[in-house]
Amino acid sequence: MTVGRWLGWAGLLALGYGGVSLLVFLSQRSLIYFPQPAADPSGRLELQVEGKRVLVAHRPHPGPRALIYFGGNAEDVSLTRAELAALLPDTALYLLHYRGYGGSEGRPSEAALRADARALYAHVAERHSAVTVVGRSLGTGPAVHLAATRPVQRLVLLVPFDSLLAVARGTMPWLPVDLLLLDRWDAAAEAPLVRAPTTIVAAAVDRVVPTRHAVALHRAFQPGVAELILVPDLDHNTPILNSAAFRAALQGQETGRPHNR
Repeated sequence: MTVGRWLGWAGLLALGYGGVSLLVFLSQRSLIYFPQPAADPSGRLELQVEGKRVLVAHRPHPGPRALIYFGGNAEDVSLTRAELAALLPDTALYLLHYRGYGGSEGRPSEAALRADARALYAHVAERHSAVTVVGRSLGTGPAVHLAATRPVQRLVLLVPFDSLLAVARGTMPWLPVDLLLLDRWDAAAEAPLVRAPTTIVAAAVDRVVPTRHAVALHRAFQPGVAELILVPDLDHNTPILNSAAFRAALQGQETGRPHNR
């Protein structure tokens, strides 16, 4: 192959690589967020955040105890509410429909979801004094953000990650994701600020978010703040009521033997 032809092929490859990188950059939020409609639109609470109508799947209950829930990237939290209601009958429930999900206005982004999480906390904290925050998968980001910046009683993280950037590096090692990624959800960076007792429940073999990310997140907390439970038979998408470890963590019970740092 002549030098000119080699340079031509190299140029085509570089152009193709740049095109793929640009496509990923432009469509990245559609690869992160998968908005779902609300199968059960009843019992919704409405917040106004930054001029957007943001909806919350709500189960009211009087008293001090409340739970704020942030779901996965393709989760309809109106259905999760029924699972939590059966598990926690004496707790008020607030499950955020991310922007673009379940009738909430706008489009999801890290900045938008952080603002919505803070607005929801302000609403809940006015009415309840003992607030537990739960984040599942993508919900790790807003959950850790709230626990790091607001007084909460407990933090529970289900099949979490340390950062979306770290997950993307492992998923797409052939792309310059450090330069491309807009929504990084760096939970590990905020974890040292959390003072509330924290339980992390991770699948020992997780094909969606490999276990090393939960381990790295656990190490980011201050010593003694968080416990990490690795569950051998847990799947990333296991329903809450089908997992003894999920149920125990949400009820504040012992979930098993903590994983050592």
